[in-house]
Amino acid sequence: MNVEPTIYHLDNGMRVVYLHDPSIVAHLGVIIRAGSRFENEGEEGLAHFLEHCIFKGTKKRRAFHVLSRLDSVGGELNAYTTKEEICVYSSFTIEHLKRASDLLADILFNSTFPEKEIEKEKEVVLDEINSYLDSPSDRIFDDFESYLFPNNPLGNNILGTVASVQSFSREDLERYVKRFFYPENMVISFVGNLKAEAVLKKLNKDFGHFSNQQELIAPIPPAPLQPFDVVRAEANYQSHIMIGGRAPGYNHPNRRVFTLLINILGGPALNSRLGLSIREKYGYTYNIDASYTPFEEVGYWNVYAGTDPKYQKKTIRLIKKEIQRFIDEPLTENQLKKAKQQMKGHFALGMDSNSGVMLNFGKSLLVFNEIDTLAEIYEVIEGITPEEIQSIAKEFLHETNISSLVFSVKKTETTA
Repeated sequence: MNVEPTIYHLDNGMRVVYLHDPSIVAHLGVIIRAGSRFENEGEEGLAHFLEHCIFKGTKKRRAFHVLSRLDSVGGELNAYTTKEEICVYSSFTIEHLKRASDLLADILFNSTFPEKEIEKEKEVVLDEINSYLDSPSDRIFDDFESYLFPNNPLGNNILGTVASVQSFSREDLERYVKRFFYPENMVISFVGNLKAEAVLKKLNKDFGHFSNQQELIAPIPPAPLQPFDVVRAEANYQSHIMIGGRAPGYNHPNRRVFTLLINILGGPALNSRLGLSIREKYGYTYNIDASYTPFEEVGYWNVYAGTDPKYQKKTIRLIKKEIQRFIDEPLTENQLKKAKQQMKGHFALGMDSNSGVMLNFGKSLLVFNEIDTLAEIYEVIEGITPEEIQSIAKEFLHETNISSLVFSVKKTETTA
């Protein structure tokens, strides 16, 4: 794949990232800086609900025609919501760019939000909330975020609450679109075997005339955190453990350093320190991993483990031991070399999916207003030193900055 993208601007200033790839399948997405952290009080879950409702009909299409427009030619239409973005994206064979571009513009700018469809979709989202509440292994992630970012939209569940979802109206949806759907707050991303001139001409026709001048809305930064240790009786069979804390945001100079550290601790590879110790050596858990989620000005890291209640305390102790190692023991040159090689491989594998590349490039352009090539990312990784890893570990992984949330197994009542 040619991983050298080009950045263009439509007539209205909307940014477009374009990447040519010889595949017969193309991918087109629109990423909007309008995720759940931008919701006002009382709007909890509105961004996610909007993501659902934009498929329910436009000024020229009913819901059936929206859903069938790409599906009928073997394409796909999808969307997701995060704390910071709403994304609507599509995959299709290259002869159907016209359908995909027209459809995405239509649902983003011309959705009518029929009252009947809104009420039906509320039931769908409420089922989604109930399903999530029924799964301790899923719920612990969101509950941990609520403790990490108290009294801040970052701590709210993306799905919202039963009460907030039930309260939403067409006016709420229209107001949210008006507040965030404007050229400076959006990015279009394309990957496929079409010439840039043809793609831009089509995008200009569908998106380039739209204007809704607004000032960029700054997110509310979270207040300083008082670390916590919370144990709740929420599980039925396994204990669920979450350990972590605040972390660098996107604009932190050592964001890549912290990413490498978390990869070594418990990243996607089977040979992470947590995997080799707690799963392979002791057999205390089947699921254990670490992750790092950056936002604009702040982020968080966490270690999750599900274990038999009898191993709960031992698992927590071993997790904290592996975390402390980064502070006490600088990586050797050989350890660091292997970790860098592994991280570079992960980035390369991520580039193997054109759909993933389209989404990653779009988000990068939205967040940074630029896109790093794979070679530039490799250069940053190669420059990381053991001292940098130990320094950022001392800053963010010190025991005084670590919090924990444990869902312990409920005690069952017995009757004679």
